[in-house]
Amino acid sequence: MSSKRFLIALLMVAVLSGLGWQWWQWRAARALPEGLIQANGRIEGDRNTVAPRFAGRVVELLAREGDTLKRGQPVARLQDDVASARVAQARAALAAAAAGSAAARKGLDLLKRRVPLRIDTAEADVAHAEAAVAAAKARAHQARKDARRFARLVEKGGVDRLRADQAQTAWEVAQADLATAMAALTQARKRLAEARLGEREIATREADVAAAEAKRQRAEAALDEAQAALDDLTLRAPADGVVTTRIVEPGEVVAPGAPLLSSVDLDRLYLKVYVPERRIGKLRLGLEARIYTDAFPRRPFAAHVREIASRAQFTPKEVQTPDERVKLVYAVKLYLDENPDHRLTPGLPADAVIRWRDGVAWTRPRW
Repeated sequence: MSSKRFLIALLMVAVLSGLGWQWWQWRAARALPEGLIQANGRIEGDRNTVAPRFAGRVVELLAREGDTLKRGQPVARLQDDVASARVAQARAALAAAAAGSAAARKGLDLLKRRVPLRIDTAEADVAHAEAAVAAAKARAHQARKDARRFARLVEKGGVDRLRADQAQTAWEVAQADLATAMAALTQARKRLAEARLGEREIATREADVAAAEAKRQRAEAALDEAQAALDDLTLRAPADGVVTTRIVEPGEVVAPGAPLLSSVDLDRLYLKVYVPERRIGKLRLGLEARIYTDAFPRRPFAAHVREIASRAQFTPKEVQTPDERVKLVYAVKLYLDENPDHRLTPGLPADAVIRWRDGVAWTRPRW
């Protein structure tokens, strides 16, 4: 009995060994050639979201799912009554500030022309007054000499008293004229000093002009700000792409940053795959890859490795891997070289073969 059991056990070992050998041969036949790595995942794209900076009511949506967008193309408009009023107010304030600045500049220019003329005139008046004083002094000095000489002659009897009185009167008149000339000179000098104060007035006016210009610049900046706020109520596509989701409808009130539309650039799609930790060392940026989909089984799409994660992660639940012992994987992005006629779309499952050794012939994935 025991020998029968031994023979049965020996027979089972032989059968299992044969099955194991066949399984190993099948696995070897299914494995990719050395130099190729296969992986799978889903095609994705860099998504762009259109969202407002300010809260408001959506009055118009200009795009729907499937529409092709160009960068800068208007896609939605929010209610802009208040923003338009602020722009009009800012424009009026800028016009007033600009008028004030222009008036200040004209006044300064006129003052800069007038002050030198006033100074020149005052200096000429001072020179004229100084000459008049000098002449009056000379006449007074001569009159005094004549009066004294005639007085002595009267005492000696050389001339009559009338002639001496006339000389005395002439001296007194000359003294009065000198006093008048001195007063005129004092007034002329005061006018000159006053005219020279115009230079300080110019400096004050220049400060006023600078203040008026600063006010104009502030008004211009306020207008730019108001105009920017108004422009932001017209939402534009941030990049080329195709609308994938339209989240709101006209009439809805949205908060700042709330998404209205999302789009993806179908010309910049990539397949995100996960490579086992033991094989990630064979990959480097720029390696060629081929992407295969069930939708186009006979049409592989060329791609390149553009991004390799720097840290490992546990295998995502949505990714099916043939080796259940693999616990850590690295995310790798394979960017498509082109997407003819936009055949590939985000969300499409796909397989990939990455060639890390030159010269190895391409082979379809073998799962």
